Amino acid sequence: MSEVKAGYGYSQTHEWVRGSGKVVQIGITDFAQSQLGDIVFVEFPEIGASLEADVPMGTIESVKTVSDLVSPVTGKVIRVNEALLDSPEKVNEDPYGEGWLIEAEIAEDAADAVAALLGPEQYKDFTRVR
Repeated sequence: MSEVKAGYGYSQTHEWVRGSGKVVQIGITDFAQSQLGDIVFVEFPEIGASLEADVPMGTIESVKTVSDLVSPVTGKVIRVNEALLDSPEKVNEDPYGEGWLIEAEIAEDAADAVAALLGPEQYKDFTRVR
């Protein structure tokens, strides 16, 4: 069973969001990294780029496939995890910690987006039927 952490919001495209203020961190779930296999490259959006909920913001490449990274929130990119450029395997090793992808500033009119994401138990149920 994949790890699902309390205090995070989860999207149906397997991204997580951590934070409750205007700035949040975004990554992919343990379930997602285990399905992808060994991560070899992450393509980030540029700092300052606009994000729209449910719209691709970059890609993640594994030895098996290339998958879209879908933004779970609307806002703008304020930071990317540059450590992943040299060590993309951190996504596999620590998807909720050192393997985070971006930090985003949530748009004023999208502040309730995090609350609308799946909670830990809902996400467990969602991945259990997949």
